Amino acid sequence: MRIDFAPLTRSTVGFDRLFSILEGAQRQAQADAGYPPYNIERVSEDGYRIAIAVAGFSEGELNLVQQENLLIVTGKHKAEEGVVFLHRGIAARAFERRFNLADYVRVSTASLENGLLVIDLVREVPESVKPRSIQIQRASAVSAPASVEQAAPAATIEQQAA
Repeated sequence: MRIDFAPLTRSTVGFDRLFSILEGAQRQAQADAGYPPYNIERVSEDGYRIAIAVAGFSEGELNLVQQENLLIVTGKHKAEEGVVFLHRGIAARAFERRFNLADYVRVSTASLENGLLVIDLVREVPESVKPRSIQIQRASAVSAPASVEQAAPAATIEQQAA
């Protein structure tokens, strides 16, 4: 099933990135047919884990790249020389899996164990972007700053009196 976002793009402003992410996810879901299978877990308030079933792949045959808000996981088997298969039931095809990441989410660790590639992600919001509390003062406690024009003549009068 394909969803058409054209009516939404005509009536919204500033959501271009969101619509391109949704369209890309739609295309990928249709193209990759679920290989390799994966899980996405939330392990804490700011922690996530992606587990990808990569049975038969070694660490050297897997590649992880994070570019801004995109994590790309690729796997490519090295050619097996001199091996003659009578039956090949274990998938040995190359793959590329893309994950769109939210702002400030980065890969913290990646490990390969028992045929699972486990990628831990963490969201680290910079202090400058976090909400901050602003103290409200009483109107009588707030004094208006003196302007430069008002301060200069007073200094000049003091200098003349001396």
